[in-house]
Amino acid sequence: MTPDLHIEIHKWDGFAGDRALTNIPPSTVRVWHWPLAVSALEVADLRKVLSPDELERSERYRFDQHRNEFILTRAVLRNVLALYTAQSAESLSFDYSAQGKPALKNGPADLRFNVSHTEGLAVLALVRDREIGVDAEKIRPQPDAQKLAKRFFSPREQSFLEKLSGDELQRAFFRCWTHKEAYIKAKGEGLSIPLNAFDVSLEEDHPPRLVGTRPDPTEAERWTLYDLSIGQGYAAALAVANAPKTPATA
Repeated sequence: MTPDLHIEIHKWDGFAGDRALTNIPPSTVRVWHWPLAVSALEVADLRKVLSPDELERSERYRFDQHRNEFILTRAVLRNVLALYTAQSAESLSFDYSAQGKPALKNGPADLRFNVSHTEGLAVLALVRDREIGVDAEKIRPQPDAQKLAKRFFSPREQSFLEKLSGDELQRAFFRCWTHKEAYIKAKGEGLSIPLNAFDVSLEEDHPPRLVGTRPDPTEAERWTLYDLSIGQGYAAALAVANAPKTPATA
């Protein structure tokens, strides 16, 4: 049974004074997106809310642009979560799964979130009491789309893409990629799930869905996929668990 979820999409601007957005009602997924454009002066200020391990991670980036985008993404993530948890951005701490999926260590036990960033844009999705994953990709010319599909996608998806060309192929390729990445991120198991171990729908004029999962075919019934409209030239998708996940009590 698919959930009756309400998907809200907002551009992040510090809430712009709308305090109603600091609460996430049950059965609501709130999506924030923001441009990855930041000045050197702003980066110096944003660094103040990051933890030592986040600052260390930022230094692994070779180019300033990528380092600054990471800093901006983490700082906005912290500022959004701070408003939902009534804590300061710098006081938040995170746990990470073995595959790197973050969770709040000192926040509400039922708050789930996931973040993605691509060229020029970052996206954050939040929900109560359900596992969630989000992925965004800049749609750019991908001359090897068919070759990449044969390498990574399932036979069913390959067959669909083989019939397409031009812009239609490009849109379908990135639609497939974001659907798959959102599901893998929601599962929190990283690349331990091969991209060809499950099928997603690719029809542009139909709601997305998880068509088949292997080796457990019932897994497809436990998740719902959504397309997100976050700006011209981008593909983005959301995967949300159908059943609430009640936090364990101590």
